Amino acid sequence: MRRRRLRRAPAGPPVPSSHRRRRCTSYCGVEMPLHSPPLLHRRHEPPAACKPGTDHGAENEIDRAEECIPPGANQPAAASPEEYSRANKEFHKLESTMELIKELRSKQKEIEGLTSLVTNSVEEKDMREMAAEELLEAVEEEKRLQHELFRTLLPKDEADERDCILEVRAGTGGEEASLFAMDIFKMYEKYSQNNGWKFDTIDIMESAVKGYKEASGTISGSGVYGKLKFESGIHRVQRVPVTEKSGRVHTSAVSVAVLPQADEVDVQLRNEDLRIDTYRSGGSGGQSVNTTDSAVRITHLPTGTVVAIQDERSQHQNKAKALKVLRARLYELERHRLHADRSKLRSEQIGSGDRSERIRTYNFPQGRVTDHRVGVTHHSIVDVMEGESLDVFIEALLLQEEMDAIASFAS
Repeated sequence: MRRRRLRRAPAGPPVPSSHRRRRCTSYCGVEMPLHSPPLLHRRHEPPAACKPGTDHGAENEIDRAEECIPPGANQPAAASPEEYSRANKEFHKLESTMELIKELRSKQKEIEGLTSLVTNSVEEKDMREMAAEELLEAVEEEKRLQHELFRTLLPKDEADERDCILEVRAGTGGEEASLFAMDIFKMYEKYSQNNGWKFDTIDIMESAVKGYKEASGTISGSGVYGKLKFESGIHRVQRVPVTEKSGRVHTSAVSVAVLPQADEVDVQLRNEDLRIDTYRSGGSGGQSVNTTDSAVRITHLPTGTVVAIQDERSQHQNKAKALKVLRARLYELERHRLHADRSKLRSEQIGSGDRSERIRTYNFPQGRVTDHRVGVTHHSIVDVMEGESLDVFIEALLLQEEMDAIASFAS
């Protein structure tokens, strides 16, 4: 049967401004200023962790968005390039929240009209029944929008939208550890390709068996650091090494560090704080690599942070890469200093390389991978190493982060 278009009930008389504030979502208990009469005063059961009235998040988000400089707007004369850049970033972060608020308001107005039709005794019976069906659908959609809005109001890590620098180092296990470090590095490269991200190798230090003692790379794309930040830690492998003739299973470890990439605006490097040394590259790489001082080592004197790059043939290219890595490390150190209550120092994040500090175990004989932080096991190790099933762990960790944020938000 062809459905007739429902007539919306006319809007009621103007409502005093003092009444133009209502709770936009019973999930998070936040208040949102409305420039229209109050909509339906329904109550949905909020999650246990959420306490109504604990925050005015949506109202604050609107105020913040109005203070930001929208992209393309004329830059105020008094604003520095750094201030303008920060304002643009803030505006982009708030765009999704503003869109959700608009959608929610629109849906609530729709619900108001449908409710008027359902309760209007003048309307035909079939018209009221059709309105009741649409009302149920609209209420469910309102709940979904409320939940999404609540999620956007949770505290966020400013670095989540940044690109990242990946560092992998062989730990306990000798040459087998270097082979596993190579496998892990390539796993993230494949995962990046599967997500449409750009993966660029910065530097690789090979072992005697062509594994990786150390390897680093940059990963660029939307929300890269936010997805990969929980990959930092010790990854343990249990398998029979290719060098093992008796078939015994060995246990080795690899440390992974994921650092948010810093812009020049974020980290200012002064020449007087840097010691730059050049030397001849070691290992294979062709004549020019081994006969010229192309390798670069940069020491940040105030912190003692050292970065050495020898991957490129050009000294200038190696220097540029080293500065990029140095900025990321210094930015991470500063983030940890400012957020010491919820972050660990970078050295603790990476760990010593000992097997006991594992966050994830890759058991090749049993074909499974287990993440010990969330207790999730995936039984296709091949898919994980190909970067196809890594989201099983990443999504579980992101969900755990969200639940922790909800608990903190409501306390």
